[in-house]
Amino acid sequence: ASPECFLRWVEPVVAGSQVASAFYDTALLLVVKNFYNQTNSTALSQVLEDAQQKAVSNFYIIYNLVLGLSPLVSAYGLSKLGDKVHRKIPICVSLLGYLGSKSVLLLLILLDWPIEVMYGAAAFNGLTGGFTTFWAGIMALGSLGSSESRRSLRLIIIEMVYGLAGFLGSIASGYLFVGFSYHFREGTVLVSCSIACYAFCFLYSAFVLTVPKPAASCPDKDKSVEEAGSQLPGHTGGAESTQPSESSSQTPVTPSKLIIIMLFVAAILYDLAVVGAMNVLPLFLIREPLSWNAVEIGHGNAAGYMIFITSFLGVLVFSKCFKDITMIMIGVVSFSAGILIMAFVQWTFLFYIARAVMLFALIPLPTIRSMLSKHVEGSSYGKVFFLLQLSLVITGVVTSTAYNKIYQSTLNWYSGFCFVLSFLAGCLSLLPLR
Repeated sequence: ASPECFLRWVEPVVAGSQVASAFYDTALLLVVKNFYNQTNSTALSQVLEDAQQKAVSNFYIIYNLVLGLSPLVSAYGLSKLGDKVHRKIPICVSLLGYLGSKSVLLLLILLDWPIEVMYGAAAFNGLTGGFTTFWAGIMALGSLGSSESRRSLRLIIIEMVYGLAGFLGSIASGYLFVGFSYHFREGTVLVSCSIACYAFCFLYSAFVLTVPKPAASCPDKDKSVEEAGSQLPGHTGGAESTQPSESSSQTPVTPSKLIIIMLFVAAILYDLAVVGAMNVLPLFLIREPLSWNAVEIGHGNAAGYMIFITSFLGVLVFSKCFKDITMIMIGVVSFSAGILIMAFVQWTFLFYIARAVMLFALIPLPTIRSMLSKHVEGSSYGKVFFLLQLSLVITGVVTSTAYNKIYQSTLNWYSGFCFVLSFLAGCLSLLPLR
């Protein structure tokens, strides 16, 4: 493989940023939990746990609202700059925002700032593009250098790297949080490691990463002729390369609006199911009957990231015998069945059974992105992926607020009720795919 091909790999950025994110997510949850533990330390045990659950839930409602809505100001402009000026702009600016916002948590720990300063950190993260812009930029780069026939596999490989990095980061996060607590304040080392990972990602993106050309030929990609042909509507492979030159000219792609709309609807419904469940899951784990500590939370998060590996293997096998639409349905059914089991978790082993059932839950969204990319021109990838990601972020903001409120209302009645709602939303996401 030529050095130039290696320099096009976005995987180091994906891996580094996800390790950093896994460290930060664990640190933020436990710092917030400890903050409200101290605030309510004079209350009775059961009253304390309920008050803490609601306080942490309320914090995340506001935090996720700010984090989700603030990218609306800048994300579209950054994505447009990525399409028209340089593909690395959305990625680099977003990583700068991550660096700044995560540094606020470190200062909070060291200087005993009030927990509310994290709302400002979330706003800064969002105003610099946040995950909305970052992931759209990564998906655009990943799609540029791959043919239609290999795009689903290419995108799921990126997702697998994301998940494997998250798995390793989550496993380490609990130990890093408590392992140095005798020498440093709790969370100091963990957040510092997160900041260091984001710094590496920014430097790599700015000075090492190169943008692939749509017709570039690397050892792990199809030939340049196939790459160029993949930009044409109806391209399916080598047989069509024998068509007359008039039929293979670079004419604009005419997207099927109905297909694009249905794919957007399916993605939004599925994201609603996933985001809603995953937003309340950390709260579910730190209360009775599970009452997990930092190490157990790290292990639980790591189990969640295993689906990135199993989903990759699923796509690797299923793509040889199933169409994209069938793979999406398999993933939706896998998640829906697993989250229904999660609604009845009372013991740790049952949590891991539910996670195991979700083994193909990651397949739907990258496969939907792959299908969307086949209905638009390469020059519009950034805009289309941004619009999809923006739709998912807005859905996530609304869902996070609604689910946290529902969780608070059903906390003493049936704490797994939100998971039942996610099961129903997952089933609904199958309808646009029929």
